[in-house]
Amino acid sequence: MIASTSPGLLVTAQDPRTSAHASERGDAELLRRYAATHDPALCERIVERFLPLARYAARRYGRGGAEPFEDLLQVACVGLLKAVHRYDPARGHAFASYALPTMLGEIRRHLRDRCWTVRPPRDLLERALVVDAVSEDLTTTLGRAPTIAEIAGELGLGDEAVLEARAAASARRGVSLSAPASGSDADAEERTLADGLGTDDDGFSLAEHRTLYEQLSAVLTARERTVVTLRFEHDLTQQEIGDRIGVSQMQVSRILRGALEKLHREAGAA
Repeated sequence: MIASTSPGLLVTAQDPRTSAHASERGDAELLRRYAATHDPALCERIVERFLPLARYAARRYGRGGAEPFEDLLQVACVGLLKAVHRYDPARGHAFASYALPTMLGEIRRHLRDRCWTVRPPRDLLERALVVDAVSEDLTTTLGRAPTIAEIAGELGLGDEAVLEARAAASARRGVSLSAPASGSDADAEERTLADGLGTDDDGFSLAEHRTLYEQLSAVLTARERTVVTLRFEHDLTQQEIGDRIGVSQMQVSRILRGALEKLHREAGAA
């Protein structure tokens, strides 16, 4: 690491693990102090620190148009506050690995309760939300809308299960992914809501996913950390990652899925 000895001179090279570990230690100290004192000022600081993660959770379920982003962000923040209040530093879990499933669960409950005009069974509602989210991810990765078979393969489901989930999603506030997109430009009538899936504000993926990666890096293997860094910090596709590290696209997909499964195991039930 090259350090600066002059005030105002930027560091030109730094081991990224140093920054990540320093940030993690600072967050852990805040959380320990809050658990001991329940000081509202500390709670506010923690919420501000993890607000990017709440934005990520809201955006993950907000692109179908059923709920305004700001409404979903408020729901995610409710989940974040619950996570702050319930988190036990003594258990040794990274806070982000506990907070993210808590926020996503809060959003899913909100969507189940409020956003379907015709209410399918609960397990089907859950599957519809997951299918929508995976469809968004694959659209970004592939640069096109994924096929039913590709979504099914990513989730380990049959084609019929995905089609059933898609049908359930069309009941959500009466909005289908094939419905025309709103807009006043000349070709707005040619676009559908599905065309907007997978789009992010500039810099969103880098900022939001880096926050999660820094918190979870301790539970990932070296290869998982490499793949997560290339995918979310450098925005490479799965195929590009495979070319970079010498494995197939399917192997990259399995590595990413394994990292997500570690997150859920680490967090436990939301």
